[in-house]
Amino acid sequence: MTAADGVTPVGREPVGPTAVPVPPSGSPEPPAPARPGAERAVLRLARPYLSRLLGAGLLAAATEFAGLALMATATWLLMSAAGRPPLDRLTVAIVAVRALAVSRGVFRYTERFAGHDAVLRMITDVRARVFATLAARRETGRRTGDALSRLVSDVEAAQDLLLRVLVPGAAAALVSVLAVGVAALISPPAAGVLALGLLVAGVALPALAARITRRAADEVAPLRGALAVDAVDLTHGAADLAAFGATGAALAAADERAGRLARLERRLAATGFAVDALGVLVAGLTAAAVVVVALRAEVGGVLVGVLAVGSLAAVEVALALVAAARQRTQLRAGLARVADLLTEPGPATPPDAPEPTVDGHDVRFADVTVRYRAGAAPALAGFDLDLPAGRRVAVVGPSGAGKSTLAAVLTGAVRPDTGRVTAGGVPVSEIPAEHLPRVVGGLLAEAYVFHATVKENLLLGRPDATEADLTAATRAAGLLDWVREQPDGWDTVVGEQGGQLSGGQRQRLALARALLAAPPVLVLDEPTEGLDPAAADAVLDSTLAATPAGHSVLLISHRLSGLAGFDEIVVLEGGRMVQRGRHDELVARPGWYREQWLRQEAAERGYLAITP
Repeated sequence: MTAADGVTPVGREPVGPTAVPVPPSGSPEPPAPARPGAERAVLRLARPYLSRLLGAGLLAAATEFAGLALMATATWLLMSAAGRPPLDRLTVAIVAVRALAVSRGVFRYTERFAGHDAVLRMITDVRARVFATLAARRETGRRTGDALSRLVSDVEAAQDLLLRVLVPGAAAALVSVLAVGVAALISPPAAGVLALGLLVAGVALPALAARITRRAADEVAPLRGALAVDAVDLTHGAADLAAFGATGAALAAADERAGRLARLERRLAATGFAVDALGVLVAGLTAAAVVVVALRAEVGGVLVGVLAVGSLAAVEVALALVAAARQRTQLRAGLARVADLLTEPGPATPPDAPEPTVDGHDVRFADVTVRYRAGAAPALAGFDLDLPAGRRVAVVGPSGAGKSTLAAVLTGAVRPDTGRVTAGGVPVSEIPAEHLPRVVGGLLAEAYVFHATVKENLLLGRPDATEADLTAATRAAGLLDWVREQPDGWDTVVGEQGGQLSGGQRQRLALARALLAAPPVLVLDEPTEGLDPAAADAVLDSTLAATPAGHSVLLISHRLSGLAGFDEIVVLEGGRMVQRGRHDELVARPGWYREQWLRQEAAERGYLAITP
């Protein structure tokens, strides 16, 4: 789909000395508002993995408790050893220290393994949902860099919510309760002081940390999305920026945004350091208070040491809640952006729905209207067309007429606002995405060529194709001679996005892949783009000759040469059908087709006259 068909390409604005392809500095995107249901929307997807997450939480608690017990036991061992107790008591303590040290490492490893296993499984579902929603949205205001940020960094916010907030937070809370219970067995007054210190460290300090970081954190996720937009624009638009002398302005805008993000992150780091320092102070004061209270309660000297060291360890565990609160605050904006996509209505057809019965391959457009923006002129307006099996129809018209929109509607990439499109009597919108290519497919605008070999790119169309099939498809697309000239033949690597090929060769490779797939309804959107007139006519003729009998063809083209053999030609202007008929009829009739035909014939005769 192109800008000419009524859609503004995502992530591109006019480029010039005074207009750079980035949003105005300082306003990348309004901060995502905090949504009360954002976390719930993400956590709903974690329900299938609840048992794994619960196990990870218990293992995290066991890890922290083993560490606390290790500190207390080691303290008891060191202080008791000075009094020369019976050897059996020291032996038991030594074995306990070793067991706790080993078990702590084992618990930590197992907890990380279980937690990451569950979270990575869940993130796969989240990323698939987010990708499906982004692909289904028809938003011209959404920048590709921002979409990438949502798909990558914002989705990782869901991962961090579980691994860095919920699991360690729950473990810290459970261990804090256990620590107070154990301390109460030794000295209830000391346990009360420890509980107070844990409340400060686990409740007051996390609340303070969240309050301090909230404002800055709300700006970080949108700024990261804006920087991703800058990266896309500066990379893909480098040539245009340089040509119009706008590189400096674009870099300055990106640098200013990066500076804002760096300042915000430094502020977050500074506040985090201050809160962490308070946590260390609270831990020291709590341990000192526990010692004073325990001495007044006439607790034994060795147990006083155990209480002191255990209190320090317990408060340090509780301080994990500070990091969890800070992390949760920083994730709010990203989670809101993800929840905005997760709460969108899902596809009309469930993923596991049975394939509908398609009776034949007749295609029918009935009063189809497509509008990309509210209030904008429709890209298609009340369009009607019948494409019976075996029929060949060409759709032509000026730029912006709606030709590529028509192809996108037929292939299911765009859903009409009104009207319907059926294939074999079944609405295209009801045919599952994995089944639709078996009915409708072909070469769409800006077909992608993968960084792989020629053969691997072709086999995407039909994985079980033989070399004879590959030869026939590339011959029809006019690429076979080039393949045979290459030292590696079918194993020639074409480069990222087909960078090792010319524009015409990329087009022929994509066309050969479409011919190899051989869907019953073949859609060809500008199949000869980038080819000279003689080569374009030859490729179009061979493509039509290679189309199996009974398969229909919908050709979208700006060239009118080679259309004499089509059963019908439809002329679009402004999204509406203004002429239809066979080539000879339209050439004899006044109108856009006749005028364009005469103009193109004159231009191509002149081109051929000066071509050696």
